[in-house]
Amino acid sequence: MSVPPLRRAVVALAALPLLALGAGQAVAAPAPAPAAQATAARATTTQVSAIEDEVARALATSLTDSALRDRLRSATTGAATGPVGLAPLATAAQGPAARALAAATTKADRAIAAAKGLGADLGPLLRVQLADPSMRAALDAGATPLVATAVADDHARTVRAYDTAGRAHALDAATVPGQPVYLIDIDTARTLAAGLAVLQREFGARGLDAVAPGGPAAAAPAAQGPGAAQAAGGWWATKISGIEVADDEEPWFKGAAEMFSLVTGFGQDGKVRVDSVAMPYLQYDGTVYYPNQILVNWSNYKYNLADVVLMEDDGDTNYLALAQAVAAVLLTIADQGAYIPLVNAVLAAMPASWWVDDPDYVDSWYTLARTSSGRLNGARGNGWMTVEPYWVGQL
Repeated sequence: MSVPPLRRAVVALAALPLLALGAGQAVAAPAPAPAAQATAARATTTQVSAIEDEVARALATSLTDSALRDRLRSATTGAATGPVGLAPLATAAQGPAARALAAATTKADRAIAAAKGLGADLGPLLRVQLADPSMRAALDAGATPLVATAVADDHARTVRAYDTAGRAHALDAATVPGQPVYLIDIDTARTLAAGLAVLQREFGARGLDAVAPGGPAAAAPAAQGPGAAQAAGGWWATKISGIEVADDEEPWFKGAAEMFSLVTGFGQDGKVRVDSVAMPYLQYDGTVYYPNQILVNWSNYKYNLADVVLMEDDGDTNYLALAQAVAAVLLTIADQGAYIPLVNAVLAAMPASWWVDDPDYVDSWYTLARTSSGRLNGARGNGWMTVEPYWVGQL
């Protein structure tokens, strides 16, 4: 399975001081993220990984049931070869093995949602898929499959997989196994959507997404002309017309990426503003996507400059802790009457454990202006996007 993704940890960024944030300015570095937040991030990764591992073992042992094994093979090797929800698949099957698996998976789904700060009733989250299309022939020939999890650590040398007797096997992370392997992972598209809602809710509760009293429409009339971010009958935006991420060095046991951006700047009320933008289409490296997606609504910002941080969720992100960590740092930055880059502040807010693999910093763009257009390379050199000003008119 070619499963490219978009990561490489950025070492020690969380420890960098925030110096010279603006021209001629020297701003003290914010305090490191509280130990409790770092501990929560590590606990989330450990907890989610442990839950996935338990489910992998449960699925492996349940495959002694030939009916369930055949149903799983049909679901993962048919015309639709993408991941399938594990709980719905087990619920639709018959027999004691399927019922036990359905109950265990449903319980695990709830525990994962709670661990990620998303509540406990998000619905089915765990999925299963064949690790590589080349394994289909062996499955069809009756080979006994193993079950593993799409572990979070990109640099893992081995991957633990279980056989139908529940015994653990260490698979080489650098080589696609000859024996068929099913991978258990999380539906990060679902958790990303729910997680971004948590981010925006928490940012809003802390005043990080506020607009001028009465909202943009009730603000004083904007200046007319091409430089106005907000004008009668609409507002100016920055639209992404093309985007690509360069290198992810993804091993065989990882699934496709789920990307999101944090757009930061100063809102009309003079406070730091953060907008989360889902980018679910951006899954594979070396692929150019043409989303025509709105990235920035300039009517929400006081200055004609904003910053963008592109990140990836590998499945273990605790969005509530992420929002709290980012807010704790950004709330210490005051409007000084001029644009101040905020990318470093966002990166410095991340607990150190999050720089291992999850969530991953992909790239960032500084000083994006309302008039920016053309190809913009990321500061890290790991991606580029083509942008253009876009007028959003009222109907």
